[in-house]
Amino acid sequence: MDKRRAVVIGSGVGGLTAALALHRSGWQVTVLERADSLEPVGAGIGLAPNAQRALDVVGLGDEIRSLAAWQGEGGMRAPSGRWLSRTDASAAAERFGGPLVLLHRAVLIDRIAARLPASAIRTGCPARLTDPGTAGGAPAVVATPAGAIEAELVVGADGIHSGVRTALFPDAPGPSYAGFTTWRVVVPAPDRPFPPHETWGRGALWGTQPLKDGRIYAYAAATAPAGARAADDEKAELLRRFGDWHDPVPEIIAATAPEEILRNDVYRMADPLPAFHRGRTALLGDSAHAMAPTLGQGGNQAIEDGVVLAHHVAPARDLGAGLAAYTADRLPRTSAVVRKADRVSRLMSLSSAPAVAARDFLMSTVSRLGPGLVLRTFDGIADWRPPGATYAAGTTEEAPGTRR
Repeated sequence: MDKRRAVVIGSGVGGLTAALALHRSGWQVTVLERADSLEPVGAGIGLAPNAQRALDVVGLGDEIRSLAAWQGEGGMRAPSGRWLSRTDASAAAERFGGPLVLLHRAVLIDRIAARLPASAIRTGCPARLTDPGTAGGAPAVVATPAGAIEAELVVGADGIHSGVRTALFPDAPGPSYAGFTTWRVVVPAPDRPFPPHETWGRGALWGTQPLKDGRIYAYAAATAPAGARAADDEKAELLRRFGDWHDPVPEIIAATAPEEILRNDVYRMADPLPAFHRGRTALLGDSAHAMAPTLGQGGNQAIEDGVVLAHHVAPARDLGAGLAAYTADRLPRTSAVVRKADRVSRLMSLSSAPAVAARDFLMSTVSRLGPGLVLRTFDGIADWRPPGATYAAGTTEEAPGTRR
């Protein structure tokens, strides 16, 4: 029998993970990307153990773990440099079953795409869902410049302003502004070593994290009106906001060219969708549950989505029941992560001196009581395990790293 066809709209981390998981489980997969290449818009991405275990399902987990750069202590600091809390990499790995891996988004995209057939990815191909199909009957239909494509499954992975989401749920509330903007850069590492850190100030934060290739991924966030931009350039804006913070923050800003700085306002979906599927069409990643980056889980949850979707719609299973199971698995979990990320965002956004002092005191107190209390923030998130078989291994055993 011919393979069932799946069309994935969007070639971000979640879309490509879904494409690879579907391909490994027996689907004929086509990825449609409107951009002319797979060069990702973005800088770094942090993959927590939950995403690494999801990547085990498609045979990439150990390859990604080998890129971990964080060793020893790190933690949270105040702009003066004072440590608010400390966390050890080995303690985090022991608690959650793996290290935190920071890497450039382009590296992750390349590693996933390389495992797909070259003919599976079509760049320069904008796509629009014209019919979501019916699970037990008509196929879904996607319009492209080259003509319509019919498919047994369509996956909307087209980002926070998803056209697929709008087509499926036109009356659902869309994403809303989270109240802050972000900057991201990747630069050569300073000459002297430093412990990785995230620094929280008044309505602002800065993170400095090492990459395996010797570069630094730095990111910043600050409360700002939606759509605001620097009158001169974003390097000057970073200097105004963070230039007097502790080392190595000023040095990293000085090493950054203005044109290399990515600035994006943060939008998230505070109101969950009624479902993550309709007919023969499913949503994943930012299309389904855009979240604030304050837990570093946006890409991680998209990767989880991809492997869970493929698990539930395996070719031997009923598609309608599989998509319903996908929604039942993913909607409660991702909604909880969205809410938790919003709570952390509110802490980060505090700007009055008394409120910031109380927040910092609480962080320091919790840290002194034990590093396990700090890590507990990620209980129920970083310890997630994927369902079903490891497709890469072709067995019914659990994926590596999932022993209970």
